[in-house]
Amino acid sequence: MTGSELIRFGTVGAPQTTPGSGTVAAIEHIRQLGLDHLEIAWVRSVRVSDQTCAEIKAAAADQAVSLSIHAPYFINLNSQTDELMAKSDERLLAAARKGCLAGAKDIIFHPGSYHSQPPEQVYERARDHLLELTSRLRDEGIKVTLRPETMGKGAMFGNLEEVVRLSRDVPGVAPCIDWAHLHARTGSGAFNSYDEFAAALVTVRDLLGEDGLHHLHFHMSGIAYTAKGEKEHLPLNEADLRYRDLLQAWVDFGVQGTCVVEAPQPFHTADALMLQATYRRLVDLNEVAKESG
Repeated sequence: MTGSELIRFGTVGAPQTTPGSGTVAAIEHIRQLGLDHLEIAWVRSVRVSDQTCAEIKAAAADQAVSLSIHAPYFINLNSQTDELMAKSDERLLAAARKGCLAGAKDIIFHPGSYHSQPPEQVYERARDHLLELTSRLRDEGIKVTLRPETMGKGAMFGNLEEVVRLSRDVPGVAPCIDWAHLHARTGSGAFNSYDEFAAALVTVRDLLGEDGLHHLHFHMSGIAYTAKGEKEHLPLNEADLRYRDLLQAWVDFGVQGTCVVEAPQPFHTADALMLQATYRRLVDLNEVAKESG
């Protein structure tokens, strides 16, 4: 098995070198670049026709490019009023419904805020709400996985354990691990070593089993941060994230899934290709070591 079969690499949003416009053109260009995945960024709203979804699905199948959806930013499983919660629900459900029509299997979303409430209380509310939403989607025949993303600020609900626990406790939910967010969330430059990356994968394995390591979805980029956490995404060559140690942990744990890059343009395509090449090289070196050992 090759590295490209274990982990598929791609970008969030169209590569900046895409000729023309539209998601179909982006899918075709992803394949031309030798990447395998596109995360469609419906981060402001979900305004796409069923016909366009059908065209996206056909193009992805034709190009053998897998798809995910980044749902609108304005989702909060801990919304503080019924009106805000209803609007949040509709954004996530719309992304799931249209994403399914477009052939996407994974719906990525920001899970919300603590609003100065006890974290365990927020967790229980988010869990119960996700149980309701995933039940609605199953009843509608919408076959997607909802993926809450690890967040980059301590005030935001969504540390690693919370996201993985939701994935254990709610059928139809799996983690989106944003490694730059986990690094920035500490506010101190921690969570940036092989041992810490490996410990995160152990957490996934302990709560979701070995199979949990085989269906992961990652976000990657460099990141700037303050004592309060995330400030902005950066190209990898302008940041301190020890991505090679992280890729080595993926190899050592036999991780499978998808890695999409969120670095700012015009760097996100170059960073995706660099990560793909580095990962494949580490896989090859690992195989050589096994054969010589």
